[in-house]
Amino acid sequence: MTKRTLDKLGIETSLLGFGCMRFPVTADGKIDRPEATKMLDKAIAAGVNYIDTAYPYHEEESEPFMGEYLKKYDRSSFYLATKLPVWMVETVADVDRIFEEQLTRLQTDYIDFYLLHAMDKGRWDKMLEIGCVERLLEMKAEGKIKYLGFSFHDKYETFEEMINYMDWDFCQIQLNYMDANEQAGLKGYALTEEKQIPLVIMEPIKGGSLATFADDVTDIFKAVKPDASVASFALRWVGSLPNVKVILSGMSTMEQVEDNLKTFADFEPLSQAEQDAVAEVVEILNSRVQNGCTGCRYCMPCPAGVNIPRSFRLWNTYHMYQNYNMVKHAWENEMGDAQQPKNCIQCGKCERECPQKISIREDLKKAQADLDKKEMML
Repeated sequence: MTKRTLDKLGIETSLLGFGCMRFPVTADGKIDRPEATKMLDKAIAAGVNYIDTAYPYHEEESEPFMGEYLKKYDRSSFYLATKLPVWMVETVADVDRIFEEQLTRLQTDYIDFYLLHAMDKGRWDKMLEIGCVERLLEMKAEGKIKYLGFSFHDKYETFEEMINYMDWDFCQIQLNYMDANEQAGLKGYALTEEKQIPLVIMEPIKGGSLATFADDVTDIFKAVKPDASVASFALRWVGSLPNVKVILSGMSTMEQVEDNLKTFADFEPLSQAEQDAVAEVVEILNSRVQNGCTGCRYCMPCPAGVNIPRSFRLWNTYHMYQNYNMVKHAWENEMGDAQQPKNCIQCGKCERECPQKISIREDLKKAQADLDKKEMML
């Protein structure tokens, strides 16, 4: 397993980090614990030592599951990352209460990498006002937190403000070859490199959107590296940036674990020919993708029962593949009428929560119209 040194912190982490946001689930929506256990065991045995979870993941089941699972490993053998759900914080007392709850859930007495979760301008201003950052720094001094950082979903200007506020131990941004100019983007990456702040990357495969394509796009990748998966190009694009120290992958199947381990066993940055292939794919995809939903599920649950992330995933998938048969079963059978966008009541709750700032209500109308039209054309 390829590892990278975080010089500022004097530690070494696996370049591949296991994201605990997209575990396989059972029919009732709970984490499939036996399968998730096998996947984690496989990854850790191969050298993955960075585990990333958060308070809300899997409807708050992720942290308790990881606390139980990780008991079998020596605490010093892995780095555990979790996040403060800042939207639940009104006072400094809430910071202490939530943090202690997380320690109990995770069955540990300290957190290695602790992040203010999903920060934007409004949340940042509020955390400054109530003294949240100062309290977290006190916890760090007490040894309850080893390294303090934040995860980010907003414009570059807010990122610059936050990164310049103090000497952060690390930070986490969304970055992939389709989002190079979105949110913090490559401009934000350059700033972390300049300030020597280690970087953790989330959404390197854009919620799975960069893992599978139609033959015309797949053939572009296969022409330069026939035996490599499409997803590996997205991971290697991010890993080709030297200040990227951890790339999080929210793995849902054993096949994904095995493919990622193959990519990171002896990591190779993209060659020029491979960079050119990625650039060609970006040009094609930019002409097809309808919106930038990553499937993070911050918009859920919808009061009207609309499955917003899945609606957008199917809509984008249809346009990328240009083939309704790719989404027909999921749209007509798995989702059915009850979860489709036509049930949207225009309340706007989803748009207030969306880290990507998507015009969800308008896009839901477009998705319904497009997929209904394609259904009728078959």
